[in-house]
Amino acid sequence: MSTAHSQITETPTQIVFNRFLRHRLAVISAAILGLLVLLALAAPLIEAALGIDADAVNLFGRYAPASAEHLLGTDELGRDVLLRLLYGGRVSLFVGLTATITVAIIGTTIGLLSGYIGGRVDALFMRITDGVISLPVLPLLIVLAAVDLGKVGLPESMIGSENVSLYRIIAIVALVGWTTVARLVRATTLGLKTRPFILAARAQGAGSIRIMLRHILPNLASTIIVATTLSVGNVILLESVLSFLGLGIQPPLPSWGNLLTGAQETIWASPGLAFYPGLLIFVTVIAFNFIGDGLQDALDPRAQDRRGG
Repeated sequence: MSTAHSQITETPTQIVFNRFLRHRLAVISAAILGLLVLLALAAPLIEAALGIDADAVNLFGRYAPASAEHLLGTDELGRDVLLRLLYGGRVSLFVGLTATITVAIIGTTIGLLSGYIGGRVDALFMRITDGVISLPVLPLLIVLAAVDLGKVGLPESMIGSENVSLYRIIAIVALVGWTTVARLVRATTLGLKTRPFILAARAQGAGSIRIMLRHILPNLASTIIVATTLSVGNVILLESVLSFLGLGIQPPLPSWGNLLTGAQETIWASPGLAFYPGLLIFVTVIAFNFIGDGLQDALDPRAQDRRGG
């Protein structure tokens, strides 16, 4: 009786949270990602505590092994590997999260308009979506990343900024990565717009914009959250691939991808320089995928309570 009563009094948020907690891999992944984010954000504090400049070059201390001063050793220029990894994590995680949020906004807008309006608008948006999906993603990203920004009309002040490669990667990923979210949102919108509560809102004189924003969009939250979470790992992986190829984040700004690039020629002299950023990329991508799986189970209204059978 007490169990049934507790289930009745649980709020929707509590139900989702409890379902997520039962997904152990998702919980462990969330804890690992939370730790990585905290360490990355605390990089300046850790740098100050260690008394080391992350960008200081010391050619006499190249490839130093792990020690009390350098917890993970030093790289080919004598820089502290731990601090470089933490600052690289700030960049890689920022690119992954920012690009994914941008992708979610673009995909949600296109999918919502396409599914609700229908007709020629739907046909136009879906043909554009199909066209983008049909493009080979990695070669396209490589071509776009290699474009000379000076020839596309951007101001010199922006081109000369050390962060321009970061913004370029975000824009490129957002340009081609919205299709999955758009198709998922469109499919869900097609099912929602014929539901009785939408018909009732329309009968009461609600306009299309109000219906989409106040009635349909909140019901798309679970679809958007799951799709966005599953996309973060892919975006980080794409950024790492482009940076590894020398077309992504450019030094002196570190990222896990370009740290791998710098390590490929010194892998025999110091294998850790390639191992550590590769491990962080692997763990981050897998963790985001597990979190996406956990959220998918938790937000599914048809999910059965395993405790109750």
